[in-house]
Amino acid sequence: MDFTEKVIKKDVKYQGGIIDVEEQIVELPNGKLAKRDVVHHAPAIGILAITSANEAILIEQWRTAPAKTTLEIPAGKVDERDTSPLDTVIRELNEETRLQARHIERISSFYLSTGFSDELMHLYLATGLTPVTNELPQDIDENLTYQTYTLAQLDALQAHGQLDDSKTQVAYWYWKNKVAYVKELVNG
Repeated sequence: MDFTEKVIKKDVKYQGGIIDVEEQIVELPNGKLAKRDVVHHAPAIGILAITSANEAILIEQWRTAPAKTTLEIPAGKVDERDTSPLDTVIRELNEETRLQARHIERISSFYLSTGFSDELMHLYLATGLTPVTNELPQDIDENLTYQTYTLAQLDALQAHGQLDDSKTQVAYWYWKNKVAYVKELVNG
């Protein structure tokens, strides 16, 4: 069966710095009309950055939407400074951790909330981390710190519900299921 919905009308409701919101009227496969609210967001990246001590870097920062401080892998949106998600990985790793990676590989790509948003997250693994020689400026509105965590420490955070960010969850489960592979990359 073809589930494609035909967009009959689009009405932009909001245009912001991070998202745009539109209301769509769509024709369903059965011919009936329905309303859809769609949030448009630039593609984004997340980085499972593993240090030479075989520890993952997590960023601690305030997030307004859930109104709390979160623990997340380094991440950011692809913007006009970047020609590809890989460029964004290199830039965000520098901005958020002041590190560069000898080895970067794509893990997966996934939508964060298909029910209303088109935001596509590209997840990468970064190893062989060393300090950068040229620090890029952090975003003016970012206040963050980072710490490193062993897989056992992440297991404990997960058990206590403290890894509640979706991209960080995917990165955690990837590392947990590919621990030998990641350790081999770290040990070079």
